[in-house]
Amino acid sequence: MTNTLKYKPLNLARWIIWTGFAVMLIVAPLIFNKGGSLSLLSQMGTVMIFGLSYNMLLGQGGMLSFGHAVYSGLGAFFAIHMMNLVTNGAVNFPITLIPLIGGLAGMAFGVLFGYVTTKKSGTTFSMITLGIVELVFACSLMFPSFFGGEGGISTNRVIGQSFMGITYGPQIQVYYLIALWLFVSTIGMYAFTQTPLGRLANAVRDNPERVEFIGYDTQWVRYLTLILSAFFAGISGGLSAINFEIVSAENVSALRSGSVLLFTFIGGVGFFFGPMIGAVIGIFLSVMLSDFTKAWQLYLGVFFIAMVMFAPGGIASILMMNLRVAKFGLFKRIWSSMWKIVLVSVVALAGCVIAVEMLYQRTLDSTQGPVISLFGVSVDTSQPTPWIVAVLLIAVGGWGFTRCKVVFMQKWGEVNTEIEDQMRRAQA
Repeated sequence: MTNTLKYKPLNLARWIIWTGFAVMLIVAPLIFNKGGSLSLLSQMGTVMIFGLSYNMLLGQGGMLSFGHAVYSGLGAFFAIHMMNLVTNGAVNFPITLIPLIGGLAGMAFGVLFGYVTTKKSGTTFSMITLGIVELVFACSLMFPSFFGGEGGISTNRVIGQSFMGITYGPQIQVYYLIALWLFVSTIGMYAFTQTPLGRLANAVRDNPERVEFIGYDTQWVRYLTLILSAFFAGISGGLSAINFEIVSAENVSALRSGSVLLFTFIGGVGFFFGPMIGAVIGIFLSVMLSDFTKAWQLYLGVFFIAMVMFAPGGIASILMMNLRVAKFGLFKRIWSSMWKIVLVSVVALAGCVIAVEMLYQRTLDSTQGPVISLFGVSVDTSQPTPWIVAVLLIAVGGWGFTRCKVVFMQKWGEVNTEIEDQMRRAQA
């Protein structure tokens, strides 16, 4: 009997990526430390986990759910009730592990609701999930003893004696708690993609008939995937309860489910890291942009429509396609036309923003007077000049976009054809 020594080469790229991710989480609050930056970073962290858990259904399993907020919201309610029990001295449980309570609650409801929803697929599955979220939202107003009614349930995250100076009173401590759970959860959800169940979820998404033909139960694959997704969604809800110290009916609403759907699509459902990009953009548009304009929902909706129409793969697909071009050393071939199309797009966008803001001022804020501040300049919306400028910017930008688009698409097609030829020659 002979012993053989097997050597598996070190995946250096993977170690660099995960180390870089950990370093980024550690240094982020040191760089963005002004105003409410810590609060924004904390929200982004919780939404990242929520988006990644949703992508386990949509991106990995092809299940378009309109009710994923049920698992995050119910996990948040159970987590905040546990925090109140700790506050009252009924139980002794560390705040650091409170998100685990939310995860277990989300998993339990995933077992309950998932058994019903995953019996069907496609549009039927989507409609059932929409009914589930409306049902739970109605129950949140019918059972105020658990859900707290319209006011919700509040708590205090600073409980008991501090451990090594950690009380979770300062926001920086809450951020690092969220960052820790984000890192662990991201590893767990990425590991799922490498498991046989994760591969089967991909197969069920692409060709469920063939999966059934080789002997697997597609309903059980969808069911188990949803349970695991609900677990991580519950962790996100538990972290949200710690961060905001309040949970309300809005946490289990269709609005919250729609938000994670938008953010995930914007980031890119076809890529594991897509929802993380979508979470950053979504929180920026819905939180930061709302401080500057009342039209932020319009901008978010238009941005989502543009992404679905022109880049259905999301921001992640745009990044990866350009990285592939750069990898083959052909980026300089498209750069000369790319910067032009970006420039004219910015011109058209500036005109649209000016027109929208002036229109909002004239219709919704007319009592505040006709003068508004745009890009640091006072603009009188009662005068024709600003409207003429906005129309000219839109016209010039739109005309330039149509002209530059033809050249850019031609060069883009040539470059990608050359890349495909190089790949075929390499394989041969």
